[in-house]
Amino acid sequence: MEQQDIYISGSVCISRKEVRSGDAIVLEPGHDGNFFSDIYEKLDINYPKFFKMDALCKLGIAAAHVLLDGFDKSMYQPGEIGIVLSNRSGSIEADINYYESSKTFPSPSLFVYTLPNIVIGEISIRYGFKGENAFFISEEFDPEWTVFYVNNLMQHQGIKACICGWVDVEDGALDARFFLVEKGKENGINFTADSLKQGCAAG
Repeated sequence: MEQQDIYISGSVCISRKEVRSGDAIVLEPGHDGNFFSDIYEKLDINYPKFFKMDALCKLGIAAAHVLLDGFDKSMYQPGEIGIVLSNRSGSIEADINYYESSKTFPSPSLFVYTLPNIVIGEISIRYGFKGENAFFISEEFDPEWTVFYVNNLMQHQGIKACICGWVDVEDGALDARFFLVEKGKENGINFTADSLKQGCAAG
């Protein structure tokens, strides 16, 4: 199901080597320091809570920050903006860190992040989004499923704008591929599985 009145109005891909917005490289993080400190400063994220988060949430917040640059959320009600994300490893990095802390004294601050959908909560809190959301686990990014699910939200659940994509942190590797999808906004490209594949090709 690929509805022609639903469009991709923005995209961002983040890896260890670069941050891309659409086809443009907006940042190539340095390799001699902390990755997240580097992108926080250079992208001017300005969100002190960022440093309390686990790596998955930091990556999601950074991707949303770039993706939503110029997005006018006042055009929508908070409940009209949804988030649909997926990854392969869940919250494994936070799980491991929490497990290690439990050998001495379990850390409540780490336990908070032992569910992968917390990244959706962090994005929703920062931007005031209150629409439908979901987090799925799959071996790889599934554009067909993403298009099907987001189309359903937009056709039947009152969602008019949606962040969708992939965000994964495992063994030091970072992979975020976020898309901003809007209903009836024709200054983007058609929201299809092929469009998502092309947008992530260099991610």
